[in-house]
Amino acid sequence: MKLRMLSAVVTALMATGAYADDHKEGVYLGVFGDYYNAEWENSRDAAGVTVDDSTGWGAELGYRFSKYWSGRIEYADMDFDLSGLRTDSVDGDRIGIDGLYHFNGGPFYALFGLKSIDVFDSNTFANVGAGYRHHFSENFAANFETAIYQGIDRGYTDVGAKLGINYFFGGSSSSKPVEPAPAPEPEPVVVVAAPVDTDKDGIYDMDDQCANTPMTDAVDAQGCTLYEDKEVTVSLLVRFPNNNSSVSQQYLDDIQAVVSFLNEHPETTVVLEGHTSAVGKAEYNKWLSKKRADSVAKQLIDKGIDKMRITTVGFGEERLKNMGDSAQAHAENRRVEAKVKSIERVKVQR
Repeated sequence: MKLRMLSAVVTALMATGAYADDHKEGVYLGVFGDYYNAEWENSRDAAGVTVDDSTGWGAELGYRFSKYWSGRIEYADMDFDLSGLRTDSVDGDRIGIDGLYHFNGGPFYALFGLKSIDVFDSNTFANVGAGYRHHFSENFAANFETAIYQGIDRGYTDVGAKLGINYFFGGSSSSKPVEPAPAPEPEPVVVVAAPVDTDKDGIYDMDDQCANTPMTDAVDAQGCTLYEDKEVTVSLLVRFPNNNSSVSQQYLDDIQAVVSFLNEHPETTVVLEGHTSAVGKAEYNKWLSKKRADSVAKQLIDKGIDKMRITTVGFGEERLKNMGDSAQAHAENRRVEAKVKSIERVKVQR
């Protein structure tokens, strides 16, 4: 029954007058007469009493945010009739907040909100409805609306209606009168500015796709830094005493340089080549050279290099650096060597 009543009121609203798309943004204040159809039975503080219809008045404060949206808070002073164990009337209060959506910015709007109604006890309602606002002038308007109230604390379903007057503060609405077109002005003289090269890279700003390029960088036709591939290397040479594979403290800095290079170029690997002098048996020297390479590899691993990136080879006396038979020649041949290469993309300088 209540749904049919709301549908009939909305249909009546849609049939009233011409559609207008004028709207006025800003703060407005309204007063209204209020009718509320309730059918509450056995309230917590009034068993056996039925709360019926209410008439009253109220006030609202709203704000029109845009062509389509506005919001408001309201207060209504209500006077409910009673039936059942009591047949007099009782005062009530309603406070709440609503959001309003104005269809195409015109006079018709939908509303939704939350209300608290205090009669004997307090009940919370969600409400939806529709309304119509008609402007008599820029600042004054009348509105009529109706809504369905659905109880949240208790399952009441009610219908309410309001008829009110609104006053909009401020002096101008979003709909402005059409002014006559101004007389044509003389065409301005177009001054073409000289091309500018802000970052001084030789490419004008209109064509420069890379602003603020460092002045030390060579650039392409779009003003972007040029790069080239450059080979970078690090070498290692560790010498050993006769018949010894321990790494001397004096080579730790050189080994750390290889560690840093490998960390900076994680795609690289290293081959450690161990060598001996020609003194002693060739088979023993082969074993000793491999042990020397493994000793250097352990230093790299201890400093965080993955052992899968390291290969050790022992060449024994097969690749003598000095073919002589002197103590100095033998010292030069007792060694571990490595060379690591990588490709870096570096800037081209002007």
